[in-house]
Amino acid sequence: MNFYWLIGLIMLSQQVNMPENVLITNDGETFSISNSADMSIYLSGLPFINTEKFKEFMDQIDKQVAKEPKNAILDKNGNIIPEQIGYHLDRQRFTEQIYSHYINNDSLHLQVPLQKIYPKVDSELLGNIRNEKIGRYETYFNEYNKERNKNIKLAAEAINNFVLFPGEVFSFNQVVGKRTVEKGYKSAPVIINGKFSEDIGGGICQVSSTLFNAMDNAGIEVISRYSHSRDVSYVPEGRDATVSWDGPDLVFKNSYNQPILIQANTLENKLIIEIYSSDVITYMPKKVPYLQY
Repeated sequence: MNFYWLIGLIMLSQQVNMPENVLITNDGETFSISNSADMSIYLSGLPFINTEKFKEFMDQIDKQVAKEPKNAILDKNGNIIPEQIGYHLDRQRFTEQIYSHYINNDSLHLQVPLQKIYPKVDSELLGNIRNEKIGRYETYFNEYNKERNKNIKLAAEAINNFVLFPGEVFSFNQVVGKRTVEKGYKSAPVIINGKFSEDIGGGICQVSSTLFNAMDNAGIEVISRYSHSRDVSYVPEGRDATVSWDGPDLVFKNSYNQPILIQANTLENKLIIEIYSSDVITYMPKKVPYLQY
């Protein structure tokens, strides 16, 4: 029998109304959630639960108590910052709790039941996959072009500490996200149809190109890569990877038997991307060319 239908039968037998306010206690903090007046619906004068309204009610609570998990990461000094466990409302237990305490009163005081959400990357895993450097590439940029450099740093931060598990696919656009002013991206030169123009996020193709060469150096399987419509100044001809939102993307797959870790950092006028994994990984590195200055 559907659980919510069973709850409706309980309401039918008890002939009671849901309180207008419910007091919720979570992690020592108490707050009030207003109950929708039409939580119950009536058929032939008898109350049944309105499942849509009850779901909205639980959504309100979940917004107040939910906490996203955080993966363990490496700081700039190589120290491990431990993971953080997340939480969300345990809806099944909460529903059972509500009806086990169901009383005909103006308020109901409940302790929120939570479900733990564990991060994908904990300190132990991160400690294991930082041991073996399997790929590396570096490129240079003009340290005086402030807007372009800001975009490079933001995109590098977005992919830094990313862990790709065996069989998983990495999409540069999905990981970095849409490049917007709200996120701090600046207008800077881009190449469109073989000509230079200005657009928000100009310069991030240096990050995707550097990442492509680091991944290629590690022998990672490249699924999708596109070159610019003209040569760029930071990688050899044909070694670039152009990206744009809702357009070209850099996509690769981890076909190895171990997770891989991306480390992307800027140092003065240099962008450095390194790929790490466990020391038991079986991989096939490739030689990749650098610009000759």
